[in-house]
Amino acid sequence: MNIQQSIERFGPREVMEYDVVVVGAGPAGLATAIRLKQLNADLSVVVIEKGSEPGAHILSGAVMDPRAISELLPDWKAQGAPLDQPVTADDVLFLSETGTVRTPDWLVPRNLHNDGCYVVSLGNVVRWLAQQAEALGVEIFPGFAGAEVLYDDQGAVRGVATGNMGVGKDGEPADAFQLGMELCAKYTVFAEGARGHLGRQLIARYRLDTGKDPQSFAIGIKELWEVDPARAKPGLVVHTAGWPMRDQTFGGGFLYHLADNKVTLGFVIGLDYSNPFMSPFEEMQRWKAHPAIRAHIEGGKRIGYGARAINNGTPQALPKTVFPGGALVGCDAGYLNAARIKGSHAAIKSGMLCAEALAPALAAGRQRDELLAYPLAFEQSWLNGELQQTRNFKLWFKKGKWVGTLMTGIEQWLLPRLGIASPPWTLHGSKRDHECLLAADRAHPIAYPKPDGKLTFDRLSSVFVSNTNHEENQPAHLTLKNPSVPVALNLAKYAGPESRYCPAGVYEFVRDDDQKERLQINAQNCVHCKTCDIKDPSQNIVWVTPEGGGGPNYAGM
Repeated sequence: MNIQQSIERFGPREVMEYDVVVVGAGPAGLATAIRLKQLNADLSVVVIEKGSEPGAHILSGAVMDPRAISELLPDWKAQGAPLDQPVTADDVLFLSETGTVRTPDWLVPRNLHNDGCYVVSLGNVVRWLAQQAEALGVEIFPGFAGAEVLYDDQGAVRGVATGNMGVGKDGEPADAFQLGMELCAKYTVFAEGARGHLGRQLIARYRLDTGKDPQSFAIGIKELWEVDPARAKPGLVVHTAGWPMRDQTFGGGFLYHLADNKVTLGFVIGLDYSNPFMSPFEEMQRWKAHPAIRAHIEGGKRIGYGARAINNGTPQALPKTVFPGGALVGCDAGYLNAARIKGSHAAIKSGMLCAEALAPALAAGRQRDELLAYPLAFEQSWLNGELQQTRNFKLWFKKGKWVGTLMTGIEQWLLPRLGIASPPWTLHGSKRDHECLLAADRAHPIAYPKPDGKLTFDRLSSVFVSNTNHEENQPAHLTLKNPSVPVALNLAKYAGPESRYCPAGVYEFVRDDDQKERLQINAQNCVHCKTCDIKDPSQNIVWVTPEGGGGPNYAGM
């Protein structure tokens, strides 16, 4: 039963009116709300969040640059923000299959320097930001997914509708059915994270990416470990390049020591990879077995797992961020510094810039127009300056790891020493990630080792420690435009890459009783990473919002 049928059957939805509606309680959305209330305490501001609580779906490394949060909440330290572990050392390693070469400190490029930064659980930071927002009078509705953008008669965004609750697998209302709400506003801000479900619709509807490079993404797969105190090195930040990546594939690892004998580590792989036999999850497991990585975690216990798509953050691919009635902030737009492996400070700053455009517009009585002051403020901000410095980083690596390594050295080490802040040249991308797979008969199969259950693991045991849960009696939120395509095209031509690129075991090819193969979708396993929505070579998979409150419940991630 679709939304219109629901309304016809159960009557009109409840409507709530606000000055500003924010979709997504991540760093960008909460920063928008906080800054708005700082500028005008009388504004009515609501934030909706599809996770069970703010932070439940937040996944990041994370080494956090405090520059933006210091602008937003200058007394964050006195207020008890969970930025407790300063970075104490940086190691940049190049790995071969068994060997390690450490980059001398004097040769580390500026983008990998973390002086003054903090190793954090970004989920905990977001929970704290939510408390600050509520203390200022912001309403936060966790467990409510933004399912539909609402438009007025002039085509401007007038708000969002939350999804219906209690719909059965057959699409019919179950006993606990509840019609979604309409949250209407003078302006609506979208802060859903990378490849936001509503954000991508807005980009298409208003053609916000016209004249821009195609956006590209990576997948980040992360684990949280509790290690032997003898192995703990609080504040140590490790980044790796090289093995196990091969050919032209972009990827690298991170390992950060938190306080309390915790280590967070993970692997990032560009979703423009070409080999359909590659499994990002298996590559991450294999990377952990390298002597340089296992030395940190061996004998410890894995206590968390998650995965999330990440913007590659080139300003050349940044869409227009405003449209009639609203704006995109944070990773919904693409503000992320891939070269620094940091996005939280960019998300917070973009939310602040948006709020600082919203407040005077509302004070002047405006509504549902284009907030042109927001992109103008971004152009003049330190965030734009920072992103311009690293605008070619990912694009150089598309030309190969050696070219990428050399040019990163030139742009991020040599040019600053010559007094040149940003490179005097600009590269451009032309291919979308889903266009990059080779046919299976042109690629080399990859044999991955079996997990040992101590250092390396399988997908299902990993999903278990992500605390992922979806109400089973609901329509699948992973939908197919054409049910025949997975077997007729993806399996036949690409050897079924969805069974490998998904880090949660959602997609698997099985044989029916008549021995015909079909794609089985285990939607209850989904960790909301959005990889399938990005990498599916036929763009036949469409990720839609499940019932609010479902998905992972990350703790300490």
